[in-house]
Amino acid sequence: MKVLKLSVNETDRLDKFLAKRLEVSRNQVSNLVKNGYVKIDGIIVQKSGLKLKIDNLVEVSIPEPEKSEKVEVDFDVDIIYEDDDILVVNKPINLTVHPAPSVKDATLVDWLKSKNYSLSTISGEERHGIVHRLDKGTSGAMVVAKNNKTHEFLSNQLKDKSMGRYYLALIDLPLKENIEIDRAIGRNPANRLKMGIVNRGKSAKSRFIKLATSSNNFELISAKLYTGRTHQIRVHLSSISRHILGDSLYGFKSHLAKINRVFLHSYILYLKHPNGENLQFIAPISDDINDFIDRYFDTEIVNEKIDPNFITNSFSNF
Repeated sequence: MKVLKLSVNETDRLDKFLAKRLEVSRNQVSNLVKNGYVKIDGIIVQKSGLKLKIDNLVEVSIPEPEKSEKVEVDFDVDIIYEDDDILVVNKPINLTVHPAPSVKDATLVDWLKSKNYSLSTISGEERHGIVHRLDKGTSGAMVVAKNNKTHEFLSNQLKDKSMGRYYLALIDLPLKENIEIDRAIGRNPANRLKMGIVNRGKSAKSRFIKLATSSNNFELISAKLYTGRTHQIRVHLSSISRHILGDSLYGFKSHLAKINRVFLHSYILYLKHPNGENLQFIAPISDDINDFIDRYFDTEIVNEKIDPNFITNSFSNF
């Protein structure tokens, strides 16, 4: 275990002091404190907000990352954009973003490591570079941070909502109208695999825009999240008796065809680059969704409605 000894030259909060000196987030500092890895003048501290005094000696023990078993990576991921600070990828379907005890297959993080990308380390060994995530069955645009400074910069945008995504989804019944749903979400007490609308849940707000309806009453919609709760789009749609095609967990049933994943795609990603430039990225729609649209929808109408300018303007004029 590596131990850093840092002298205090001016009064400051412990979390601010370490965040600056270690070039990590204050959340990362909080985790180090909670795990007993931080001492002041030889005494383990328990609060990351402690006020430091001049000439205090702060000792930080940096735990060695746990070595995980090497997983074979036999797939590739399309890169939408890359520079020295960020990597934007089009995540394929049925790919888990980061390792977990229940995950046996290679993940997006495994792929990033196999390509020897320089990645941020704020989120820990198992989540190198991961600023935000997508569910395993959801495809589309994701940004990866290549260094800690960029990671924190992007994480702050997630908090203040200056970074976000517009999704495309295919649902089993048309919406009656464009709709905003503002209902709290928490763990479903009857099924721990699911989330649900619960009284003491965390606030959650989504907006949904109608795009195109098929002859057999399926509908292509766009969704935008104003909070980031687990399964938020799926839960909010389920609360109005609408379900994304393929989403059997939240109630989609159909004899039409076997769909092996949730038809949800992160289509447009927007963010501010560390250099100050506002950027927007489009993730090409996956083949399975395109095939379904070609089969059941008027593709001329769909192509008109999935124009990025049409979608962003629709939400601006909501």
